[in-house]
Amino acid sequence: MPLGTLDRTPPPFFKQGPSALSKLIVFSALAVFLMAADLRWRITQPLRASVITLLYPLQWLARQPALATSAVLGHFTTVQAAQSAEEQARQRATLAAQRVGQLDQLLLENQRLRALLSLRGRPETTGLAAEVLYDAADPYTRRVVIDKGMAHGIRTGSPVIDELGVLGQVTRVHPFVSEVTLVIDRDHAIPVVNTRTGARSVAYGDPVTLGGSLELRFMAGNADVQPGDVLSTSGVDGVYPPGLPVAKVERVDRRVDSAFARIVCLPSSHIAGAHHVLVLAPVGAQLPERPAQEDSPVQGKGKAGGRK
Repeated sequence: MPLGTLDRTPPPFFKQGPSALSKLIVFSALAVFLMAADLRWRITQPLRASVITLLYPLQWLARQPALATSAVLGHFTTVQAAQSAEEQARQRATLAAQRVGQLDQLLLENQRLRALLSLRGRPETTGLAAEVLYDAADPYTRRVVIDKGMAHGIRTGSPVIDELGVLGQVTRVHPFVSEVTLVIDRDHAIPVVNTRTGARSVAYGDPVTLGGSLELRFMAGNADVQPGDVLSTSGVDGVYPPGLPVAKVERVDRRVDSAFARIVCLPSSHIAGAHHVLVLAPVGAQLPERPAQEDSPVQGKGKAGGRK
């Protein structure tokens, strides 16, 4: 056989593309670019929403065995436990009825005082009931996923509460589910007011201390804060309605080497065991728009002088 007819190409085993280091550099640069682009322009949000929408039926099917087991165990609850729960519910209902009567009287007095002083009435807060499905898969954040999304009218920034207080805030909305960032997440902050003293401050999430807590930062060492003080929403952020329970002061460390005290608070809501929640409309969406800013006289004179 003539040598010119032989195939001189190397066998597939010896065919080598780019080196492993080159591939690592290229794909690392691509990953950094995609992360930066997603943080700046949210380019992966439609893709993420599509994937979550496609996986929603599978997640629903995966939850059915656990729901069925819970239903069977709940069906065999002892009669004694049911009677005890009924008695406690009756006591709470009686106490709630008494508080409702006092609340109606206070609301009537508040309306009369506001009318007397010609003050603007507080906006009414509407809510939508939702159920917590599971914790978010991201191990570096404290988030939960609820069973309501864009299809139900949920919007980003909506506050979420349970029967005891503020649970968190909606930070990501998908077609059928939403992600709620809990108040103990390190990136969450909420303006609060001390119900005993009326002092305002900001509570920051602390997922490490006491298994999940909040911290009042930049409070003076001689500030009037005591363990047991109740913190509620101040309403100045335009997100949370005022008066919602947030946390209770657990510990106050007044350090000599620092001008600020370290104040640790425990959240009022069921952070680890929340099941049924209420998603509220942001207060800022119900407030009137800000008036257009007018040029100050100094700026007007400057412009006039420039025209000369």
